[in-house]
Amino acid sequence: MKKIIIGARGSKLSLAYVSKVKNLILQSSKDIDIHIKVIKTSGDIYKDSKLSEIGGKNLFCKEIEENLIENNIDIAVHSLKDMDSVEHKKLTIGAFIKRNDPRDTLISNEINKLSQLNNSITIGSSSRRRELQLKKINKNISVINMRGNIDTRIQKVEEKKLDGIILAAAGVKSLNLENKISLTFETNEMLPAVGQGIIAVQCRKEDHIISDIIKKINDKETSLCAKAERKMLQTIGGDCDTAVGGLAEIHNSKLKLKAQLFSDLGDDNFDYELTGRDVDASNIGIEVGERLLKLAGKKFKKR
Repeated sequence: MKKIIIGARGSKLSLAYVSKVKNLILQSSKDIDIHIKVIKTSGDIYKDSKLSEIGGKNLFCKEIEENLIENNIDIAVHSLKDMDSVEHKKLTIGAFIKRNDPRDTLISNEINKLSQLNNSITIGSSSRRRELQLKKINKNISVINMRGNIDTRIQKVEEKKLDGIILAAAGVKSLNLENKISLTFETNEMLPAVGQGIIAVQCRKEDHIISDIIKKINDKETSLCAKAERKMLQTIGGDCDTAVGGLAEIHNSKLKLKAQLFSDLGDDNFDYELTGRDVDASNIGIEVGERLLKLAGKKFKKR
């Protein structure tokens, strides 16, 4: 029997993702014994700091990837939106799990319509993208930095310390907390983060046995969408402070990538979308990224 160790963060959400990956592997491969190794990441330790101040969003992945490189684990499970757009040269994403709902949601006691986002309200979010997208809806909205696990954030709303918080629908639904959602933003109202709603399953490039196991659980359509979105992100060369949204969708073998980039000052935004063959996902991503850079000009500085 092949023993496999999966490494991931210890949050409820991360463990829910691990459980999903574990079950998919066991359904597709026989004689496998799976163990879970919980790894504390810098992103979990420094909960009160902005990600941009402590090294970027990859802090949710860095220690897990180090354990993978050092052979302490065989597989790493990540939320794709937390990963750098350029992987470590020794690692590869071997599977993209079928995408969950990519949209953003609002959890609030009072607000359940977009039209109600019209007062001087205070919303909790750690995302600059979400902050600027909210301010497009209503420039008087105040957004305060908020990180930590989903339960803690929801508690702040229930204690009426905030008017609302914004969370990814995928995370809320994975924890069976749909009843907490008061408003779901359509993607034309709030374009999600690149990779939002996708679980990434990572392994060492040279580990062909593990690679063969996890490629069986890869969702082809999701992997093409992820490829287009991540190529766009690589092309614009953004960092964790870059406010950018991107969503690829496939219909009848045609892939449409919509993207939105905000200026460095946050006072302007640039939108572009492109449709092409799904097999040209990478090229579509690159072209959309290049067009965004041209549209932004000097208002966005490539990192």
